[in-house]
Amino acid sequence: MVEIAPGAVPSPNIWNSPSVYEIENRAVDPDGVIESAMRGIAPWTGRTVLDLGCGTGFHLPRFAAEASRVVGVEPHAGLAAAARRRVQDLQNVTVRVGAAQALPLPDASIDVVHVRWAYFFGPGCEPGLAELDRVVRRGGTVFILDNDATRSTFGGWFRRGLPSYDPAAVERFWTRRGFQREPLMIRWEFQSRADLAAVLRIEFPERLAAAFKRGHEGLTVDYAVNLWWRTTDW
Repeated sequence: MVEIAPGAVPSPNIWNSPSVYEIENRAVDPDGVIESAMRGIAPWTGRTVLDLGCGTGFHLPRFAAEASRVVGVEPHAGLAAAARRRVQDLQNVTVRVGAAQALPLPDASIDVVHVRWAYFFGPGCEPGLAELDRVVRRGGTVFILDNDATRSTFGGWFRRGLPSYDPAAVERFWTRRGFQREPLMIRWEFQSRADLAAVLRIEFPERLAAAFKRGHEGLTVDYAVNLWWRTTDW
């Protein structure tokens, strides 16, 4: 059995289908809207970056091109091994197995945290936030990317796939914890309809995935996200 860090919240999409999730990673935000927004708030040149829930390490090389040091933390040991293979020639990157609630990092060792669709989904993630408070240096910035279910084609699909989701409650949660919201509009851009179908199947139940594909033409999907961020002052 693959080692999983204690307390990890399962991510069925990437845990069960890493090769398809790679297709999704390549399709997400080809215009670099997310990275540009992050850079405008807290550039990471010469700083230490934590990519929390790094999966197979898709984003690690991009951070490593400018950061002095990059640490990827991933609870699924198999994915962490794939991330290590991806960055094996990058001397300033390390990958560790660990969960958000128990980060394998020293106190005050991180300047910028990047969390993309992993663990921090609002109420219930308080233990992970406490760990971020521990490991982020004074003046450091935490970025948490999540779906905006109130708008866009993908937002409508998300609401149908998870009707219990309460965007207002999630916004209250982050606001009360000192996070600011940067609403962004990105897109999925696929190379083929087969790629779109494959990604829909790992993100939604089969019936909905098929319906979404039938009802959507082309290879582009408009996709609203929220970039939550907070700079520490302690």
